[in-house]
Amino acid sequence: MPVKMSEGGPCYYSVLGLCKQASDSEIRDAYRKLALKWHPDRWLKDQVAAGQAKRQFQQIQEAYSVLSDKGKKIIYDAGMLGFLGDDDDKGFCDFMQEMVLMMENVRSKEEGSTLEDLQALLMGMMTEDERVKSGLNWDTFQRARKRTRLAGS
Repeated sequence: MPVKMSEGGPCYYSVLGLCKQASDSEIRDAYRKLALKWHPDRWLKDQVAAGQAKRQFQQIQEAYSVLSDKGKKIIYDAGMLGFLGDDDDKGFCDFMQEMVLMMENVRSKEEGSTLEDLQALLMGMMTEDERVKSGLNWDTFQRARKRTRLAGS
């Protein structure tokens, strides 16, 4: 069963039928193949299938829009795509990408640093209103973080 990495949807890699280590050309090729297969115009004669094709095509487009953008892909792979909204500008995406890269560098130098630490740092930087607006719950996050650390001990 694919791991859900996007909020409310399946793993973008699974949508495109790829593994996480897929190259840019593999992502592009998978997108083209699936976009042709599920394009809604190909299903106009069958109205029942047309609805499913439209939903499938939208999922394929969403997956490709994230996985084909290097910055969004890094943030997605770190499990932090939920922090980005539809109206987020390039600057915030660049900021998130830098944060993830910094955490990867720290983790390679010193064991014990995790993406949970990065998420906690980001949560600490956000105001309560920003956390509520983005759907993040500090209490739930803290409980999950404690369970992760206890399980890892």
